[in-house]
Amino acid sequence: MAQQERGTRSRNLLLRVAAEVFDERGFDSASTTEILERSGLTRGALYHHFPSKEALAVALLTGHQDALRVPDQPTKVQAVINLTHTYARQLQNDPVLRACVRLAVEQSSLQGPTAAPYQQASAAIRELLAQAKEQGELLPGVDPAEAAEMINGTFTGLQVMSRVQTNRKDLPQRVSTMWRFLLPGLVNPGMISHLQTTPPPQQNSTPTHPTTPPPTTQPSPPTSTDQQQPVPQTANH
Repeated sequence: MAQQERGTRSRNLLLRVAAEVFDERGFDSASTTEILERSGLTRGALYHHFPSKEALAVALLTGHQDALRVPDQPTKVQAVINLTHTYARQLQNDPVLRACVRLAVEQSSLQGPTAAPYQQASAAIRELLAQAKEQGELLPGVDPAEAAEMINGTFTGLQVMSRVQTNRKDLPQRVSTMWRFLLPGLVNPGMISHLQTTPPPQQNSTPTHPTTPPPTTQPSPPTSTDQQQPVPQTANH
């Protein structure tokens, strides 16, 4: 059991460090050598969990779904608004999510499920908007699938601009502005004054992505594959 826990911690550490490198450098410029230098693990430990840099990226993309925590709101349009604000806040704080987004947005040599974050976000929004339509929140003729794609695409463009211009410091304000422009074409006029377009109260500022390893006060003895040794200098992978 202890060996299994150490293996899980090593895997999570590799994912988090890889996310930081992917977020900073992008997929093509990232190297397993730098990931190992930052993590303090051996190349054997890396290959025990992930056979390649591509496998690390795919594992991060696969975990993106966990960032789409749908808030419990009786008004489903408000739930969509809160979901986008929560996601924006996570982008500011969580390198794992930032890496997922960069891997999905940028053009690179990565052959993997790079469309998954878009598809997962659109599906979550589409489901909420379908419920909103059943509850009479949407304007007549609004198609939940089309609206979900528009919201997702608009948010994606805003977060890219925010990253370039302010390192996402102004992303919550941009999301609020997005909703002020989108709501008149989406919901019944009488609802707009009852919807909050500003970020909801922050309940937990610590990223809760499952690939983020919990802090430890005293590391456990490493296994044979996880021993901390000088990393041999190799070419980028």
